[in-house]
Amino acid sequence: MREGSLEAPTRHPIPWQEEGYYDEAALDAELRRVFDICHGCRRCFNLCDSFPRLFDLIDESPTGELDSVESKDFKPVVDACTLCDMCFMTKCPYVPPHEFDLDFPHLMLRARAIEFAKGETSFPDRELAKTDRNGQLASLVAGPANWATKRGNMLTRPILQAVADIDVRADLPAFADATFEEQAAASGAAINAQAPAYGRKALLYATCYVNFNTPGVGLATQKVLAHNGVDMAVAHPGCCGMPKLENGDLAGVAAQARLVAAALEPAIDAGRDIIALTPSCALMLKFEWPLILPEDPQVRKLAAATFDIAEYVVDIAKKEGLAPGLGDLAGPVAMHFACHSRAQNQGPKAAEMLRMIPGSQVSVVERCSGHGGKWGMFTKNFDVGIKIGKPAGRALAKDTPAHVVSECPLAGVHLRQVIETIPAAPVPDRVGHPIELFARAYGF
Repeated sequence: MREGSLEAPTRHPIPWQEEGYYDEAALDAELRRVFDICHGCRRCFNLCDSFPRLFDLIDESPTGELDSVESKDFKPVVDACTLCDMCFMTKCPYVPPHEFDLDFPHLMLRARAIEFAKGETSFPDRELAKTDRNGQLASLVAGPANWATKRGNMLTRPILQAVADIDVRADLPAFADATFEEQAAASGAAINAQAPAYGRKALLYATCYVNFNTPGVGLATQKVLAHNGVDMAVAHPGCCGMPKLENGDLAGVAAQARLVAAALEPAIDAGRDIIALTPSCALMLKFEWPLILPEDPQVRKLAAATFDIAEYVVDIAKKEGLAPGLGDLAGPVAMHFACHSRAQNQGPKAAEMLRMIPGSQVSVVERCSGHGGKWGMFTKNFDVGIKIGKPAGRALAKDTPAHVVSECPLAGVHLRQVIETIPAAPVPDRVGHPIELFARAYGF
């Protein structure tokens, strides 16, 4: 029997609408099949906390094998998975089309889907997954909301921990006074120069995080693309559903996919490319939605039309050539290659983009931040998240770079906090997005 495979990983559609998908005995049998293979391999021991938890369970069992581990003890292994996909994309030699047919993240997803169907997903997890509602409400009272959630506010944060289980030590994203959609409409930033990429049309899918938390990322994108002659529109019809995916709420993800795909179809039909401004959202639109709704023509159309922002800028550079005007960044850049950027299987496009800046020095850190969406905010996960993020934090702080960036906004918030825990490490004022540096190099 061959070890591993030289073929590209492939994934099966997720049969979440089939009754057998929620059969707990069938799940247990598959968990045991996969866990036994993982036990014999152990290449993923240093990726996340799921695998050390699994291997410790087995090693500390009476027989030292999986047969003496009780099924009820599998839950901590399932809970530790952040659905980063790195085991599937970078480590596991047994992913499809290998005959062992391992897809560890989607197996953890199945276990969570069963928990969700049984009503076992926690109240904070379910409420935090309602990102559009939360963002809309917080944006109305951004000042008080940011004051109440700021780390160090010992008046409100202990209450938040008691009520929502969000660790009092965790940095939480701030909310903007005005959404990206609102600011884009007010700025009139579509200043389409007659630049090399003139003729391209794009719609910026704002994503909840950029729309409600970091509109500056969207505004920087507008300026870069406008300077390169791209005609733009901006829309946020709804969340991509990644927070619901983390909960195993596959019906909720499917509903979001249908809503957003239908809303964006007219733009695609009008010749617009769809640009997702957050890598997790690009991953959902391109890969996860077509696995959840494989027969939906609108979902398939959207997947084929979607670009990650760095991927799109690199595509312009290769096909039309970038507009002139890029200047020096003044100092080296340390770039975190986020897991959901890596999972798109397109290479480090953000690093490729930044290296187009004259005189740029870009080092790439390919380690998990340890945050995992909302996962790292919870009290049971915060210390683990800091531990997992330490190698990435050390690598980013090495040699004191002038700029530290990550395509994943939540990873950026978390990594800055990780770097704070490293003795003598220079803490960046902010871990921004690569497109913001690119806009700065253009003088915006």
